[in-house]
This record gives sequence, C-alpha cells and structure tokens, in this order.
Amino acid sequence: MRAIGSGIARLMGWSAAGYTFLVVIPSYLQSSLGATFQESLVSTVVANAGFAASILPAGWLSDRIGRRPVMLAGTVLILVLALPLLHLLQHPESGAALQGGAVFVAGFVVGMIAGPGPAMLAEMFPTTVRYTGLGLAYSLSNAVFSGCAGLIITSLIEATGNVDVPAYYVMATCAVSAVAIATLRGRAHREALRS
Repeated sequence: MRAIGSGIARLMGWSAAGYTFLVVIPSYLQSSLGATFQESLVSTVVANAGFAASILPAGWLSDRIGRRPVMLAGTVLILVLALPLLHLLQHPESGAALQGGAVFVAGFVVGMIAGPGPAMLAEMFPTTVRYTGLGLAYSLSNAVFSGCAGLIITSLIEATGNVDVPAYYVMATCAVSAVAIATLRGRAHREALRS
C-alpha cells in the first residue's frame, strides 16, 4: 500500500497538469477568457504538440540520467511557469504567437513527467505485484487528479472568483509530486527490475 501511495503522489502532478493543460484549458479559454471555439481547439492542438515533442526525448533522457532528475525538472518547471503562462493567456494584448507558445510550453513540461512516468512505476514494484501496483497507482492518480480537475477548478473559480485557480491547482499537485519524486532512488533506472 505504501508503494501505491508513493506512486500516486509521484504521478498526481502529471495527472493534474496533463489534464488541466491539455483538456481543461480549452474550455477555460472559452468560459473564462472569451476565446472562440476555434481558438480553444487550436490551443489544444498546440498544447498536445508540445506534449508530443517532449514525451519521447524525456523518456530517452531518463534512461540515460535517471527518472528523478527528468521528472523533478518537469514538476519544478510547472511550479515556476504555471502562473506566468496562465497570465499570458489571460492578457488580451499577448498576441496569438505568444499565447500559442505558452500552451506549447505547458504541454512540453507535462511531457517531461509523462515520458519517464510509466518506467518509473514499473521500477517501483516487484514482478509479483507489478501490474496491480502500477495499475492502481496510475488509475487512482488519474481518477482523482485528472478526472476531478474540471470539477475542482470550476468549483473553485465559482466560489472564489479567482481566474488563476487552474495554475494554483497544478502548482499544488506538482509540489506534492516534486517531494515524492525527490525520494526516488537515483540509480533505479540502471538496476534490474525486482522479481
């Protein structure tokens, strides 16, 4: 159970940020910032292009230098960049190119966590419980932090009137993930999987 809890904590930033940046932001752009349907769809494509551009290189890099530095870099970048990127989207004079760059970067940093994430999970569990442990950690993290992201963000915006809630949500979950990721063994990617 402890390993499943660690897995959930390590993935919650990926789950929350991935869903928020790649799924919630388009509807947020429409409902809170007055973007057109077409603009919100284009932002989804651009954010997913950033995600796609980083996920394989991040996985490859984590095979070389370890899961911890790559995933920690992704969570820390989200902590630092979430609010400034959201403010770029909120500012009407930012321009389409700058706003496109913001959603691309948002998707890119999520890919830095997503690339090494599955391998990190596999390395956490011995073969006797690997599928169960990996499946539970991944599914529960996504069910809670992705599946509820839209509801949490919308409810908090309505309750507080604060349009920065999406950034605060991903920052909070990435802060927890960063602490959990920091506990990863540095050379686990070089060791044989536990049997």
